[in-house]
Amino acid sequence: PTYQDLRRQVRASASVTMDESGWKVGGWLWWLWAAVTDDTTVYGIMPGRGYDEAARLLGADFHGFLVHDGWSVYYKFTTAFHQTCTRHLINRCNGMLESASPAAAVFPDNVKAILLKGLDLRDRHLEGEVSDHGLASATGRLEADMARLLAPSYRSEQSRRLVKHLNHEFEYLFTYLKCPVLEATNYRGEQAIRPAVVARKVWGGSRTTNGAHTQEVLASVFRTSHQRGVDPLPNLAALLRAPKPYVLKFHSLHPARC
Repeated sequence: PTYQDLRRQVRASASVTMDESGWKVGGWLWWLWAAVTDDTTVYGIMPGRGYDEAARLLGADFHGFLVHDGWSVYYKFTTAFHQTCTRHLINRCNGMLESASPAAAVFPDNVKAILLKGLDLRDRHLEGEVSDHGLASATGRLEADMARLLAPSYRSEQSRRLVKHLNHEFEYLFTYLKCPVLEATNYRGEQAIRPAVVARKVWGGSRTTNGAHTQEVLASVFRTSHQRGVDPLPNLAALLRAPKPYVLKFHSLHPARC
């Protein structure tokens, strides 16, 4: 019941960050998904990496803000407002710059500069240096600069692939500037995935589907407890002693240890 309640809370959230990583169940490749808000995380271990699996976790009718790494599956949530991860795009530019010739480096360097300007603009707005009107005007200029940058035809194959990707992502590059409380990157999702990946590397995954379900439930409870500053062990001990299941409310029984 607690797992179902956490999933309900995530689905009702105004903003959710999602990420996924490989997992093993009985030696077969499955996928571990994470749907994360500022105070709740729900994991799902499922046999696929498609829209059906993502919708099982988030709900097909999710209509809040969805922050992600640009994986095409997430865009099938047609009622959501999307923000593609700025850090992933900057990292892609950095990777191109490592091996590009001086001529080929111009394009990714300019893309990176515009993306960094967006992050700087966000910070200055949060610090009160830029007004709401100034933020809107500057966001429009950034989008115009990016559009001009994507217009020419480039000789480098890597540059052409990046142009194609940015054209697809264009509408979702600066959502965080139009809704200033929104995250610009999917760091919440990656933070949630990281301990699960460490666990997978230690013991390889789950042996059975029941074990995978146990893992997704307990991991959701422990991660959410951590986010809310609650020690989960007394709550779980009380639940185990209860005559029937109930929904954990994550009340701290004593100072958190995590």
